[in-house]
Amino acid sequence: MKSIIANLNKAFESRIRLGIMSILSVNETADFNTMKQLLEVTDGNLASHLKALEGLAYIQSAKQFIGRKPNTQYRMTETGKQCFQEHLNALEALLK
Repeated sequence: MKSIIANLNKAFESRIRLGIMSILSVNETADFNTMKQLLEVTDGNLASHLKALEGLAYIQSAKQFIGRKPNTQYRMTETGKQCFQEHLNALEALLK
């Protein structure tokens, strides 16, 4: 018998990673500070989760300066979109 949780993606088990992907699924890009405020997490906590998602190639970052302030923008990759949608589909199937 197949496990009912077999299709859940372990990368999205954390509420913070789920939040990051949710933000990026409805916004083309989001910057570090915006995500920090929306998720109500510390710099270090957010940075570690972003790094993990970047390592899996689910998101990518672009660094720039706005005036004299550094700004890092994040976007979901095609792989990230596909994996996140599969995870959402698995959650939906689990709830049915």
